[in-house]
Amino acid sequence: MQAWRVHENGEPGEVMRLDEVATPTPGDGQLLVKVRAANINFPDALLCRGQYQIRPPLPFTPGVEICGETEDGRRIIANPALPYGGFAEYALVDEAAVLPAPEALDDAEAAALHIGYQTGWFGLHRRAQLQAGETLLVHAAAGGVGSAAVQLGKAAGARVIGVVGGAAKVRVAEELGCDVVIDRRSADVIASVKEATGGRGADVIYDPVGGDAFAQSTKVVAFEGRIVIVGFASGVVPTPGLNHALIKNYSIVGLHWGLYNAKDPAAVVRCHEQLTELAAKGSIKPLISERVPLSGAADAVQRVADGVTTGRVAVVPEGVQA
Repeated sequence: MQAWRVHENGEPGEVMRLDEVATPTPGDGQLLVKVRAANINFPDALLCRGQYQIRPPLPFTPGVEICGETEDGRRIIANPALPYGGFAEYALVDEAAVLPAPEALDDAEAAALHIGYQTGWFGLHRRAQLQAGETLLVHAAAGGVGSAAVQLGKAAGARVIGVVGGAAKVRVAEELGCDVVIDRRSADVIASVKEATGGRGADVIYDPVGGDAFAQSTKVVAFEGRIVIVGFASGVVPTPGLNHALIKNYSIVGLHWGLYNAKDPAAVVRCHEQLTELAAKGSIKPLISERVPLSGAADAVQRVADGVTTGRVAVVPEGVQA
């Protein structure tokens, strides 16, 4: 089969190589799955760079989120078991973590429902306890993680403010349903959020960016607000001033979704059931900005790493209609 493999760490576009390899053999508790669509996530770039919390042995195939077909014909979504990731014609998955692909979504959309939407649901509902009528601020609102949070916030009845970079991403955020969109490249984020909230600030802030975005969040979080930390796409991990959190009465909460797979897998299943219901009602629908063939995966991962894409980019092996 064909599979992209990383033989040394570095930038995705430089270190990913399309190889002809043997189809992997499942181990105990694993399934061999034909990849119907693989969604590109920022962690795929971090894996290539050797900067992710998990460092699979070289060479490995990235691709941490797929929609696939089992040998008995089931259409599923799963996180592949590295080093046999999703940017290949076949991947290995842990059978216990397989979830049914929602019928309301096509393969590329189903592949994109898993990590970003699970992260958004757990971050907004379980960690931040977002309530209808509250104001939700989403950084990088036009990106893969941010767009999921925007849709989930709207589905929960929140007023959503999206922060993006550039005019093209403003349009995407507006189409996603943001009530207010702020272009950080042309507007003062802090002043704009205060104006949009009458000086009160946002009740919940969803931050997959870190760096300057976190610093802005501390200036615009409301009394008893919650800042949800879900990643550091900026490459800068903030050092929060806890005295400031004390003075303003706000919470900083972390969300590492992967821990739920190990510590509370039943909650992941319940979340998937709720996401499936929301998809069936049309309340959420992953934004797939591009569908690229398997041969274009390395270039696509690099563009996601560079932050120039919107929504999700899906890799669709040739011959698959996704």
